[in-house]
Amino acid sequence: MAGYRRKAFTPRDVVDDTIVALQATNEACNAVVTPMYEQARAEADRVTAEMKAGEAKGPLAGVPVTIKDLVFVAGVPAYGGSPMNRAFVPEADAAVVSALKAAGAIITCKTTTCESGYKLTADSPVTGTTRNPWHQGRTSGGSSGGAAAGVAAGCGPIAIGTDGVGSIRVPASFCGVFGLKPTFGLVPRSPGFSPPSWASLAHTGPITRTVADAALTLEIIAAYDLRDPASLPVSPRRFDTNAAPLNGIRIGASADLGYAAVSPDVLAAFGKALAILDTCGAEVTMDGPGLDPRILEHTLKPIAFTEQAAAVASKTTADLASSEPDYRDVVTAGRNYSGTDYVEAGYRRGQARSAFVKLFERVDALVTPTVAVTAFEAGRIGVDTIDGNKVDPHLGWSPFTWPINLAGLPAATLPCGFDRDGLPIGLQIIAPWLDEPTIFRIAAAFEQAQPWSKFWPQVALR
Repeated sequence: MAGYRRKAFTPRDVVDDTIVALQATNEACNAVVTPMYEQARAEADRVTAEMKAGEAKGPLAGVPVTIKDLVFVAGVPAYGGSPMNRAFVPEADAAVVSALKAAGAIITCKTTTCESGYKLTADSPVTGTTRNPWHQGRTSGGSSGGAAAGVAAGCGPIAIGTDGVGSIRVPASFCGVFGLKPTFGLVPRSPGFSPPSWASLAHTGPITRTVADAALTLEIIAAYDLRDPASLPVSPRRFDTNAAPLNGIRIGASADLGYAAVSPDVLAAFGKALAILDTCGAEVTMDGPGLDPRILEHTLKPIAFTEQAAAVASKTTADLASSEPDYRDVVTAGRNYSGTDYVEAGYRRGQARSAFVKLFERVDALVTPTVAVTAFEAGRIGVDTIDGNKVDPHLGWSPFTWPINLAGLPAATLPCGFDRDGLPIGLQIIAPWLDEPTIFRIAAAFEQAQPWSKFWPQVALR
């Protein structure tokens, strides 16, 4: 925005450069589902004319933004990674898209996701495999993989993603950018795919290169929307991202939440991140919520898989024939859980929430690694061993993200280092409900102490 004010360049200049970057990144990483380049150029010309006339309005006037393909943009196909949606074109914008347009943002494209957001990569039968801009042989993570890959490669400063079990934080961690999952209900999800696919788990939020950009985006998209029954009737909020010392902030830290297998490179980066937080003035203690080690099988899967199955309850075996086998397995598992299983898992979910309530009586925030591993081979659903320990290949390698969805808490990931192969590692910051300000305060201090936006993957055009 400062460049616009100096008249160093115009929105059309920026959009043209962004489209070049998107085309190059898509060729290397397969990050774009539906280009909206002509619409973006036309909108950029309109905003450019308004700026020259002194009439441009909105905090994001002329800023390019990408939208994950689980989020509706009126008149643009919304495949959601599913062969069943090849002919679907929504008639209305999602609430977040309406808010971004009202703020002057320019939508450049829809980005890749897996089928209905069911896994933590962005590979789908519709778009194929999305790759990591830091190493094209590795996954971008997901399901907001195209969003994170685009931001990492310089295809605009802001992307919108969704997060049901870690789908903003995992790809942001793997791609070396900032990602925020707001408090459940703070950002409305309607209309769109996320509510039916992950009815009680899905959050919508920003993926950005900087903390300040995420804070500004959240100020714009956080709102009450009657179409989303989970939407919170909160007043407009402003977030301070000045990098003040963290004196007086009590941070609990857990390297494994008491049950997780974690790679040595991630553990090493996490230890260095704790030292940085200490130098920023925070009071860091080893503490955690003490979750049940069986939480994946006993709590998350009965809820998440049942909600996935419910989203396609009207579909037949023939309808699902073109879906991925792993997706069909999740749907089958969800259909095999009983109503009693789902409700009992809800009770255990309440116990997990209570554990976080008690934790936040002792600390102001919790930090963990974001993911237990760094980006693995592209095309795989996950890894089944970590440092010699067997884990669930679907969700066991991301043990730090989905418990936060179960609790509905706000959480962010920020880059905190690289592994021995030069792949990014993320630090997760978790705060009490509606306490995004604490996340931004900690993240801004860390960003100043260890800037990450100066690091670019090889595919980036800069």
